[in-house]
Amino acid sequence: MTHRRTLLSSLAACAVGSLLAPAAWAQAGDYPSRPIRLVVPFGAGGSTDMVARLLAEKMTGILGKSVVVDNKGGAGGSIGAAEIAKAAPDGYTIGMATVSTHGSNPAIFRKLPYDAIKDFAPITNVMSVPSVFVVNSSVPAKNMQEFIALAKAHPGKYSFASPGTGSLGHANIENFMNLAGIDLLHIPYKGAGQAITDALGGQVNAMTDNLPSTLPHIRDGKLRPLAVLAFKRAEVLPDVPTYTELGFAQMGDGGWFGLVAPAGTPRPIIDKLNAAAHKAMAMPDYLEKQKSIAGESMGNTPEEFAKQIKAAIERYTAVARRANIKLD
Repeated sequence: MTHRRTLLSSLAACAVGSLLAPAAWAQAGDYPSRPIRLVVPFGAGGSTDMVARLLAEKMTGILGKSVVVDNKGGAGGSIGAAEIAKAAPDGYTIGMATVSTHGSNPAIFRKLPYDAIKDFAPITNVMSVPSVFVVNSSVPAKNMQEFIALAKAHPGKYSFASPGTGSLGHANIENFMNLAGIDLLHIPYKGAGQAITDALGGQVNAMTDNLPSTLPHIRDGKLRPLAVLAFKRAEVLPDVPTYTELGFAQMGDGGWFGLVAPAGTPRPIIDKLNAAAHKAMAMPDYLEKQKSIAGESMGNTPEEFAKQIKAAIERYTAVARRANIKLD
């Protein structure tokens, strides 16, 4: 009797599965039938926003429905990430994932309104953009070796700005201080905009930020780049070495921006979004704009992107442990 009940349960499960699969495929066949909201967990004008708007423009033409960027900044990306996680898993709300939202935040904050792995369905990674360590032009250091020597000679004298305690910018410089054996004074701000304003004004000596945001100020001569966090040197800054070249391979290889959906989004919809994003990333004008912000293509499969998210969390968990950064 027990065997018969087990068999009937198995048959019922198969029947339900056979009904759900065509339904999911049918849903994907009709998808999208209305505009798609692309949540950016940071404010307008930043690097994440730049990448999202470039991608949204191209995907709109490919999918035949508007992909509308919706900025939901705050709490280091946690507010927007939570909104993506809690949305209906129907493909009509997707979002941008970054090394902040899906790397440093889960490693540093004990309490987050989302689970970076369980609450999301990865779609594809999109682009990597270097971050750059810069100093105000008044700092008497022409390269990173000179800056390290200055910092060692005057512990705690030189300061660095970050978009906030526990932010990716904070974590990266804490990691660098630990590796280089230097002590810089941390000045946290409520966002990257305020941080870069005071770095430009000389109220703080240094900061690290995404290259697209700092490049105009580097070109103006107001900020001096000393190192880039990236896979390789940035074409727009060919004379600036990577951290790895400087002997700090444990700094990693830079940040990325990818697409995610709420967990439970049907796989056929994920695959359709993945294909649309990859088609967008191959367009000549997309590639031209990507190059203008020093971006590198990172398109991959949902499974590969899931592995990158896991690796980012593991890397920043190690950073947080070394630097003793843990926040509620």
